[in-house]
Amino acid sequence: MQGDGGEFGQVGRGIGGDPGEALGRFAGVLGASCPEGRTELRGSLASGTYDRFSDIDLRWTVPGERFAALVAGVGDQLGRAQPLLTARSDPDFHGSADRRLLTYFFRDLPLFRRLDLEIRAAGPARPPAPTGGGWPPPVSALANAVGAVKAVRRGRPDEVVRGLLDRGFARTGSAERACGAWAADLLRLVAAAERTGLDADPGAWALAARVRDLVTCELT
Repeated sequence: MQGDGGEFGQVGRGIGGDPGEALGRFAGVLGASCPEGRTELRGSLASGTYDRFSDIDLRWTVPGERFAALVAGVGDQLGRAQPLLTARSDPDFHGSADRRLLTYFFRDLPLFRRLDLEIRAAGPARPPAPTGGGWPPPVSALANAVGAVKAVRRGRPDEVVRGLLDRGFARTGSAERACGAWAADLLRLVAAAERTGLDADPGAWALAARVRDLVTCELT
């Protein structure tokens, strides 16, 4: 599938938060950045099991000789199409010569609609791609909070929600742990992330405010 946005728009219609328009913008950016690349749906959008809590999961396969430059520049390109809130490169893939997983929260999209963009090299990747930056630990804690809200609303087992929250607290350096009153636990986690300090990421304070609003809207 070439990244022209047409099929993405069809797939995305009717999903909460209207990701169809965002999918079209993302596909347009990727297609313009690398016309010879291939963009595909991944995850629940590909399988047809998406709901209003689903991420936007894409795979972008690009020529190996352009892999490094495209990994380095795609965030700026996406940010011009859809203003960014915060982004990271998954450290689990930093040792890979031909694969990166980049995650983006956007200012004008619901937090559930983050973009997880897998970039793969179609051939040998030369020169090596930059590793990119991961989230500072308190920002990762806020991402855990979004995941915990999603888990509660989807009716996941308590141990799943508790695990997300407890890992979030650990990332802030706090000794606090979840008590099972999920809304209160989540608000405590946001406060712990703010106390730890969010200045290392320009969008982190806005993300914290958005997470607090999300908890209020979804769980109270």
